[in-house]
Amino acid sequence: MLKPCGLQFLLLIHSATWLSLEGLSVTGPLKDMDFYVQEGGGPRILHQFKLEPPAVSFRTSGEKAGIIDIVPRTGILYINGSLDWETKQVHKLQVESLDESGNRVNGPYAVTINVVDINDNPPEFNQTKYYGVVRQNSRPGKPFMYVHATDRDDPTTPHAQLSYNILHHFPNPYAEMLFQIDNVTGAISPSRKGSYYLDPQKQDTFILVVSVKDMAGTTTNAFTSSVDVIITVKESLWKAPPIIYIKENSTQVHPVNISKVQSNEPGVIYGIFEKEKLPRLPFSISENGDIYVTQPLDREEKDTYTFYVVSKDNTGELVDKPLQIHIIVEDINDNPPVCQQDLTVIEVQENEKGGSNIGTVFATDMDEKDSLNSRLHFQIQSQEPELPSNNLFYIQQDTGALQLTGRSLSKRESARYFLKVLVTDPQFETICNVEVHVIDINDQIPIFKNSDYGSVTLAEDTPIGSVILEIEATDGDEPATGSSLIIYQVKEGDPNNTFTIETDSETNRGFIRINKALDFETMPVYDLVINATNPEPLVEGVTYNSSSLTKLKVSVTNVDEPPAFQKPFYKAEVSEDIPVNTLVMTVEAYDPEGDSVRYSLEGDVRKWLRIDSATGQVYTASPLDRETEEVYAVEVVVSELNNAARKSKVWLSLHLRDVNDNYPQIATDYPTFFCYPVSGGERTLIQATDADEQSYYSKFTFSLADDRNAGNNWEISKFNATHAFLSLKHGNFEEMVYDVPIILNDNGKPPLENKVNLKVSICKCSSENSCFIEIEREHSWPTAGQAIGILLGVLIIIGAILAGVFCHMRYKEKNEKTNPKDAKDNAELNRLT
Repeated sequence: MLKPCGLQFLLLIHSATWLSLEGLSVTGPLKDMDFYVQEGGGPRILHQFKLEPPAVSFRTSGEKAGIIDIVPRTGILYINGSLDWETKQVHKLQVESLDESGNRVNGPYAVTINVVDINDNPPEFNQTKYYGVVRQNSRPGKPFMYVHATDRDDPTTPHAQLSYNILHHFPNPYAEMLFQIDNVTGAISPSRKGSYYLDPQKQDTFILVVSVKDMAGTTTNAFTSSVDVIITVKESLWKAPPIIYIKENSTQVHPVNISKVQSNEPGVIYGIFEKEKLPRLPFSISENGDIYVTQPLDREEKDTYTFYVVSKDNTGELVDKPLQIHIIVEDINDNPPVCQQDLTVIEVQENEKGGSNIGTVFATDMDEKDSLNSRLHFQIQSQEPELPSNNLFYIQQDTGALQLTGRSLSKRESARYFLKVLVTDPQFETICNVEVHVIDINDQIPIFKNSDYGSVTLAEDTPIGSVILEIEATDGDEPATGSSLIIYQVKEGDPNNTFTIETDSETNRGFIRINKALDFETMPVYDLVINATNPEPLVEGVTYNSSSLTKLKVSVTNVDEPPAFQKPFYKAEVSEDIPVNTLVMTVEAYDPEGDSVRYSLEGDVRKWLRIDSATGQVYTASPLDRETEEVYAVEVVVSELNNAARKSKVWLSLHLRDVNDNYPQIATDYPTFFCYPVSGGERTLIQATDADEQSYYSKFTFSLADDRNAGNNWEISKFNATHAFLSLKHGNFEEMVYDVPIILNDNGKPPLENKVNLKVSICKCSSENSCFIEIEREHSWPTAGQAIGILLGVLIIIGAILAGVFCHMRYKEKNEKTNPKDAKDNAELNRLT
């Protein structure tokens, strides 16, 4: 600090004198004053107090800090040095004036000097080096450590407002940083990329160079400090446990702890999220992350469970990614074997050889498949009857396959055997019942009772499905088996499967039916050879022979049938403008008996067609018109030339192609009008129509006829392919109906043009903006002829009413004379009514 020397003091005095001479605003009477002085800056004059007689000098006291004082004779208050805000922020002084004797004249007055801070201190970290630990897969943005710095400058100013930033990142294997820092709080957390990529197996240590700036880091001349932050990456605590195995039907007291999870962050709330929608999930989790099974499990009911464990903060937001928990229920042997059928029935033919597989006994076990708990063993416990021995059958212990042990079975010895098969797993056993039926072998062939059934005569119109003959063969094998059931088939003489044979399974009789329509002209005679077979194959050494064959001759008689057309319907397409007598098509029909036929038309209501009765050629008889009827349908009739009653009909459909033969017109669905009075420029939409198909034109062309008045009054402009705007060219129109000549062109092939006079009303409009036509009062009265007609009609009606009343009264009077009591009652009833 500098203290005033003689030279400095003289300079101050000189300055004060100069200031006094200049009458600066730093001069004034003695009073309470506040000064704001920026720290640093060296010696300076703050103020000059004026002497007021009898005062001749000033004196100051208080917190002068050795550099604040006043020149007694001149009243100059000065600082002989630099103030420091960090040392003292406020200096409080007392100033008073004195007379020649040193007695106080005025004062003391309070003078307060407030030191104003400047940014003269850099920020400082509270540690020379920081160490932190972060877990793999930590939540992005969740701080795991803080750095802290302070600044000695005024905290209420930007000088002490600090901003943190990461300058460097060692190592930095990615384009983005794996860590981030809150520039206000200094909180360091994983970035989104860091949360995903941090892995202690790849890199377990990082060094961050963290900087801090004052002035909130917004200016280039802010002070900066930096510090190293060493971060250790550790393995995530939040990991899914390995697959959890739980034995079914546990007898432990539940709930039972089966696993545990732990979040990387403390104080989280754990919960379970179901992957499967179950009535009740038998698992829970504690506030410490302990996972429990809440009840015994049954593997046969459900063998696996999958759910998710989540961790949330106190706001309900997820802290970690959900962990999938997979649980497998381990099997115990708690289910006995179960026979697949209450009674297993096996059929064995008499000629089956020893060692043959005759069937399988099936059983199941609800315990885990392909485990020892579900492994089954089969054993024959008993055989009834024990004829001719007690060991006729053998069962394979692992598969349940049943075999014959030796000789073939004989139905004469026993038609049935009853076996009890013991089925066991390591802990349980079950008895399965088996019944073996010894069936007769197919060693007898079917034999027809008749080797030839003669002949049958049928008319060719006999209905399909009709039974034409009953045949029968016999079989000596066991009834109601595949060895004795007979199947009849036509072996020869029916190339088109015209006949079919059905078997009555109870009687073994066969019924020959017509399967397809008979046709004398195609096949007048059938020489059928019919065979009889069994569905069960014959035993070795036995074959079918002629005894299993029979013959039948079917003769078909001719029936006079009506002629038939070659096609089920006829269709043609022609242009609507073809000339009269043009050949449209030819229909063809034939008579099955070869008779001549003739053709005619029915339903030709428009007389557009004619047909050559001999050839079936159809011609146009008059001009066609698509706009009248686009598809014209008539019936073609063919009949025998000598018997008109034998006839057939078929539809002929004639589709007419359009030609451009209709002139365009103005659509008259709605009247064209303008509301009177008009001002000019109003427009309305008009539409052109054409009876031809729209494919014959691309658009209509609208234009005004070559008429001077039309051109002066009206204007037409295009709107789209079918509409145009009609506009008024001025407002000098009277209230009347105008004829507007318009030329319409349909641009067809060939193009057709039409001049139409469009009636346009200029009329007064109603509130609904529709044309209002006023009816004159004199027109509302009827004419003399109308009045006479109305009067005559009224008189005729009155006369009819009077005549009816007169007749009713005469009838009533007559009735009262014949039955006075009834008349009286009726009169009373009428009165009441």
